Amino acid sequence: MATLIAPPNHSPQEDAESLRKAFQGWGTDEKSVISILGHRNVHQRQQIRRAYEEIFQEDLIKRLESEIRGDFEKAVYRWMLEPADRDAVLINVAIKSGMNYNIIVEISTVLSPEELLAVRRAYLNRYKLSMEEDVAAHTSGHLRQLLLGLVTAYRYIGDEINGKLAQSEAEILHEAVKEKKGSQEEAIRVLSTRSKTQLIATFNRYREIHGTSLTKKLLDEGSDEFQKALYTAIRCITDHVKYYEKVVRDAIKRVGTDEDALTRVIVSRAEKDLKMISEVYYKRNSVLLEHAVAKEISGDYKHFLLTLLGKEE
Repeated sequence: MATLIAPPNHSPQEDAESLRKAFQGWGTDEKSVISILGHRNVHQRQQIRRAYEEIFQEDLIKRLESEIRGDFEKAVYRWMLEPADRDAVLINVAIKSGMNYNIIVEISTVLSPEELLAVRRAYLNRYKLSMEEDVAAHTSGHLRQLLLGLVTAYRYIGDEINGKLAQSEAEILHEAVKEKKGSQEEAIRVLSTRSKTQLIATFNRYREIHGTSLTKKLLDEGSDEFQKALYTAIRCITDHVKYYEKVVRDAIKRVGTDEDALTRVIVSRAEKDLKMISEVYYKRNSVLLEHAVAKEISGDYKHFLLTLLGKEE
């Protein structure tokens, strides 16, 4: 359910030459940049990057960084990276800013075990230290334990469910929500080791026993970073499409659009499930996502994100 519209036949060499032409003369031809890169899938973009370097002895990403600016540049830069490398960059920014640990939780719970392993490799290659090393150095307490458990997880991806386990671990999570001493470590163990199928069964059992969802009990005015991270993990594991819809909705409705969050969701999900996220957004808000996006942002940045949404201006 991707929104990206990419041609089956393209010439990386021709695309590289067209991009070079767009960079020449007075000012960059941003429309050409968008019409090429906004319609190429991840494999095609990497082919273009290699062809550009072979023909012009120059890194295409570095050239793009020097030619375009602002939110448009950030979106194109992240689009040009391979997915694992992009997620490594997003996690590094989240760690170093110390402000949005939810991004680490989001990436480590939404990705498959192999995809998460690829992000850890990319992180190591790019930053010359492990992701878990960086997470540990910038966090503490239960938040550190949870993040380390999530980023190093390699979950079973089968459909088997253990009903008795779901029952007992629903109670473990209940104790953690009530903040009973020693219960947080057990909740971290459950959330960072069980398969997503097993966890969803546990969350459903919790709702049956207590008449409400786990997340309702976690987020209030006094929630700390650990509770917010728990909330994000449970939302992402339960239904990541609904989670991403909320990220986009919050990004758009806040005073001053959260361009970082908007870019992150559209760029990272355009080749995966952005169409489903858009459909959920429409059902929830009675407004097409592309219309909401077009209303909040402008210029080349708007044109680029609309292209990734599969909507041309």
